[in-house]
This record gives sequence, structure tokens and C-alpha cells, in this order.
Amino acid sequence: MIRFASAVSLAALSLALAGQAQAGAPGAEEPAPEAVAGAASETQLPDVVVTATKRATNLQKTPIAISVMNSEALEDRHVQSLMDLADGAVPGLRIATFEARQSALTIGIRGIVPNDANQPAREQGVGVYVDGVYLGRQHGLGAALLDVERIEVLKGPQGTLFGRNTEGGALSLVTRKPTGEFGMRAKAGVGNLSAYNSELHVDFDAIGDFAIKMDGVISVQGPVTKNILPGEEGFGAYDRRGLRGQVRWTPTANFTADLAADIGKDKNTPFYSQLLNFNPDGLTVVPWASTSVPKGSIRALAPIVQVNGDSIMKRADIGTPQQWSVDDTRGVDLHLSYRPNDNLELRSITAYREVDVEQYDNIAGAHRPPVVGPNANFSRYSLAGLWQHQFSQEFQAVGSLGDRIDYVGGLYYFKETASDDAATPSTNRWNADGTGYTILDPTPTIRGFRSIDRASRAQSESKAVYGQATWTPAVLNDALHITAGGRFTWDDKSGVLSKVNNVATNFTFNEKNERFNPMVTVAYDVSNTVNVYAKYATGYRAGGASSRSLTYRSFGPEDLTSYELGLKSDWLDHRLRLNAAAFYSEREDSQIDFSLVTVIGASTRNTLETINAPGTTKIKGVELEGLMQVTDGLTLSAAYAYTDAEVPPTRNPFNGVVQQVFIAFTPKNAFNLAADYTAPLFGATFKAHVDANYADATQAFDQFELKNDSSFIVNARLALADIATRPGGPLATVSLWSRNLLNEQYVYRRDPSNRATIGDYGNFNTPRTIGLELALKY
Repeated sequence: MIRFASAVSLAALSLALAGQAQAGAPGAEEPAPEAVAGAASETQLPDVVVTATKRATNLQKTPIAISVMNSEALEDRHVQSLMDLADGAVPGLRIATFEARQSALTIGIRGIVPNDANQPAREQGVGVYVDGVYLGRQHGLGAALLDVERIEVLKGPQGTLFGRNTEGGALSLVTRKPTGEFGMRAKAGVGNLSAYNSELHVDFDAIGDFAIKMDGVISVQGPVTKNILPGEEGFGAYDRRGLRGQVRWTPTANFTADLAADIGKDKNTPFYSQLLNFNPDGLTVVPWASTSVPKGSIRALAPIVQVNGDSIMKRADIGTPQQWSVDDTRGVDLHLSYRPNDNLELRSITAYREVDVEQYDNIAGAHRPPVVGPNANFSRYSLAGLWQHQFSQEFQAVGSLGDRIDYVGGLYYFKETASDDAATPSTNRWNADGTGYTILDPTPTIRGFRSIDRASRAQSESKAVYGQATWTPAVLNDALHITAGGRFTWDDKSGVLSKVNNVATNFTFNEKNERFNPMVTVAYDVSNTVNVYAKYATGYRAGGASSRSLTYRSFGPEDLTSYELGLKSDWLDHRLRLNAAAFYSEREDSQIDFSLVTVIGASTRNTLETINAPGTTKIKGVELEGLMQVTDGLTLSAAYAYTDAEVPPTRNPFNGVVQQVFIAFTPKNAFNLAADYTAPLFGATFKAHVDANYADATQAFDQFELKNDSSFIVNARLALADIATRPGGPLATVSLWSRNLLNEQYVYRRDPSNRATIGDYGNFNTPRTIGLELALKY
């Protein structure tokens, strides 16, 4: 309550600073012609355009649970990558790092949260798309965002229009396109933790039928935790850079070709893994220098090891070799659109993408050692590489038959090849008395000299045909809308685990699956501003194999069936917007992860087996969103998500015990509140934003009941915009922003794997960041 009161007080302070003057409502993205129900006045909420049905529609007329963040909302929260949405910006969307590495993101919606989908033969449960192009790997998702116009969060299975691996939903990023008119936006900023960022977006005047646009982004932050080993990188740092060029060719009024190419480099270091407690099971403690540790006993901590379960460590207690992990992303896509008449548009989307990752993760020092004691090696350096390339081709036909039927149909092809390897040498050795350590010969950490824990390669080919149509019968004053659709998918997936524990192997798997995913929605316009719907939808996540398994154990796909009731409504002459959805889902053959850390010589190996859980996983929930234009300049918003998941008990493959299992990173209750205010000030526009985001504690692993901490994060931004620099010159904006304003510190990932040898270790969120930005717009 104290933290909530602080957030409310901050909002009140911002409003007080602004005075009592009023101005127009916050800006919104310009709605497409198909989506406009009528121009909104300054005191009304603007229409929001979405493309969740493969055509531009009004959010309030679209019978899908969707949350939308436009470019202004992203700027208000200082969102520079998808990592920044881990604060709870959309309560039903959960984003976390895999382990503590910023090089791979775990994304979940409605309890569909794959914990370790960063392997070549494993899939995500939430599809991530950029301009309609599916991104096949979790790696590279933390890259810098390149001029995003909006992010659409589609909740619930999207198997009909978006295909496999969207059983939880889809995250659709839509970027700004070339305009053919000169315009330039530039931004530069600095912040604490040695942070700085800059952006440049240039639209060039059209050259004949060609419009060209260039985007460049740099986003840098120094370490959150200092590494005390001289010359080595700290922990929790990043250096993200991206460049994209676009060309739009419009030779005729009914044909458009968009060609885009991008390249990104995301250098990052993992968040520090801290020892949160010591001997939580109350075992007998023997001296650290003992030559042996009897069963049921635990060795005392070395004198220099620190325990801190309350706050993030600003300075590591153990210095370790640590270098940048590097994610290189590259891609090119071609979008073609041809409109032979007003009732039909034919589209083609061709794309090729690559992700190359070199991972260096030495985050724990002595906090999760393979061995403790005098002269023992410790500090597990997780070294891994992943190389992926994909090609996709999609054809779409979007049109209408008369005034009663709107339809979309398509053909889809996707092919991917991915490979990985991993090694886990120890880098440090204890001295005899535990008061110091030495750094080992670095040779085993160098590629080409590593002892490889695993190496694998997987190929995937997917083909699909889909169609969906909405019929508005000539009854009930055209208020009834019936949508039906389906998608046939053919998957062919195979792989080989070529090395285990540095020994050549030839474990293989091959899976061929066929699926039909239907969807039926019945929507009814109660009035011009109130719409209700009932929806039946299905989705599935492809099977695969775990490259962390000693035998490349394969597992089958999981299937989800969802039932949903929804409400979309505007009230008080479009000043109040209330949307709600209630859902119930049943998932068969849930993919559940079990892990076991084993000691192999001077290193450790994290063995992971994935099992298809028996029975039915039941997931139910409620999602609420509200938005109110209180005055011309004040907008308030709120959102809430309740998610309850129950997975049938499953047999642990390592010990044969049937145990309760859980869905990771899924809070039962999550909500956020936000206030936005604008007013004229000194011939410019004053803007104030504050948001507060809460989430219940969650599990970090399928197999452990132990929970992370609950979280409460407040973000804020004050800006003076539209400052005239000179006659005919650019408009300037000066802003002061803060993420995690109240400096809330919580454990977002807690691991009990080493309880018997030392204690629980975990990772804290990023502490408060604050910065100043200057933006210019021509």
C-alpha cells in the first residue's frame, strides 16, 4: 500500500506541476480508412487500428482479446527492446530472460510459457512477428527496436491465421513505413549506469515512384553489478545497435512493393546470480576446510562468499572471467500488394533471416559451484553458440464478397535450420584457506579448445493452408457477425545430437505432424459502442527434442483448445473504454521440463529432459482493460489479468517420482495503472506519464514449487514537447524519464538446484534507471 500511495502521489505531483491548463488529448496513430467510425473530438478517445485479422480494423470492432502499445506508450515507458516489457506493461504478457542471459527471452501469454525454447529443436508457445514475418528463435528477441509504430499483443490461440507455436497468442510488431516526404527524427540521451542512447530516422523525398527510409538505433547501458576481476566485463550490461533500410515502390495506385533489410548487434552480459541463502534445509555444517563432507551435511561457506537475498549486489564478491555475449541478427523481406479491384487485395511476404549467437555466461562465481572446498575448481562458465537461418513465404488473399462477407485466405511455407553447441569449464580455483582464489588457464574457454557438453543440429519444414471468413447476415439490423476459419499444417522436423560430454554420438529424432486448427467466433453489436463475442479457438506447439538430454529424448506436440467470452465497449460519448475477456483452456500433452545438474570432473552439466505430461492441463482466467479521457488533457488507464493453471502430476524422468509440476513465470494476479497528462506550457506542450505495475510471485521452473518474489514497478516520464527552436526549424522535446522509479528490487528467478551443497541462488531485476533525452523532429 505504501508503494501504491507513492505512485499515486507521484502522479498528483506531476499534475500539480502542470497547473490547471488544459490541452488536446494525447496523440494516437492515424486510423486506416477501414477502421474509422467517425472522427474523434479532442475530448474523445481515438480509434485504435489493429491488423490481427490480416486487415486493418478498429480494435473495438475486432472480436479478439488484444492489447496495443503505440509508439507514444513505448516512449513514455522508455521501451528500447522487448526486454523492457518485462515490467508488466501488459499484465497478461510475461517476458523474462532465459536463465539470467539477455541473449534469449522467454515470452508467455495466458499461461503458455516455454521455459527453455532456446534450443534448435524446441519451439516457442507465443509467436513473435515483425511486419508479418515470424521469428523462429528466442535468441535475438532482445535486440534494439527499430522505429516500431505499435505492438499488438494477441491473447489466446492464433492457430488459424498465425499458425503453429501461437497457442498462447502472438506478439506482432508493426514498424513505420516510408512516406515519400522528407522528414527526420533524431534523439540522444544519457542516464545512470553509464547509459546513453541515440536514434536517427530519415524519410527521403520520393524519387519517381520510390520512397526510401533509413533507421539507426544505439542503446547502451553499463553493468549493474561490477566484476572485481580487472579487465573483465561487469554483469547486466548491454550495447545494442541496429540499422534498417526500406524502399517502397508504387508504380501504380493499386500496386505496392516494400523491400526492407536490417542488421543488428546485441552485445550483453548476464545478470549476476547471487547466493540468496545458505543451508536452507538446516543440514549439519562442517568446516569449510574439511577433507570430506558426510551425507546429510553441508560445507560451511568460504570466508569471502557473501549471502544477499534482499537486494542486488552492486559489486560481485567473486571476480570471474566474463566477456560480452554477442547476438548478430540479419534479415531481408519483400512485401508485395496488388489490388485488382476495391474488393480484393493479393499479398506476398517473402523473408530470409539469420541469428548468430556466441554466449559467455559466468554469473555465479562460488554461488553455484560444482565442487566446494580447498583447491577445488569452481565458477561454471557457460559457453554456447547458436546459428540459425530461416526462409518463409506467404501468400494472402484479403477481400470481400458483396457487403456481407469478408474473407482472408493464404498459403504459408517456412524452413529453418539451426545448430548449437555448449561447454561449461570452470574458471577459478580456491586457495587452501578459502580467503582467495586463482584464475585457471583460459585455454578451455576458447572455441576450438573446449570440451563440448553437447552439439546438435535440427531442421524444420512447415507448410500450411488457411482461410477465414466473417459473415454478417441480413438479420438483427446487421448486428450479428459469424466468423469461421481453419488451418491445415504439415510439419516435418528432424535433428541429430552429434556430441555428448565431448564424445561423438549419433542420436537422432524425426517427427512428422499434421494438424487442423479450427476457429469459430460469434459476435453481436449490442449497440454502436458495445460489442460482445463468444469464441472457440485451437492452437498447437510443435514437438521436438532436447539437446540438453543425454540421449536426445524427443517429445510430441501439445494441443490447446480455448473457449472465450469477450466484451468491447465505449461509454460516456467515447470518453470511457472498457474491454473484458474470460477464457478457459484445455491443453493436452503439455511439454514439461525436468532438469538435473551433475558434476563431471571440474565442470557441471545441466541435463534437461522434456516430457509430455499426461492428462489435461487446465488454464482459466479473466482479463480487464479500461481507458478514460477524464479531461481534455488527462487520461487514466488500468488493466488486470487473472490466470490460474493446473498441470497434472507428471513422472520425473530422473528419479521416477510422480510429482506436482507448475507453469513458470505466470502470476495468478497482475495489474497496472497509468496516468497521462498534457497541457500547454511556455508555448510548448507539457507531458507527464506515470505507470505502476504489480505481479504476484511465480515459479521459475516447471518442477520446483519454490517461487520468485512478487513485483511492483513504477515508471515515469516528464517532457516538454513541441519546442520551436527557430522559424522553420525543427521541433524539440526535452524529457526526463525513470524506469523502476521506486528502486524496487525483487528476485525474478530463484533456483534451488544447489540446496544440498550451498543454498538457493537467483537473479534480481534491474534497479532504478533514470535519464535525460533530447529529441528533434523535422
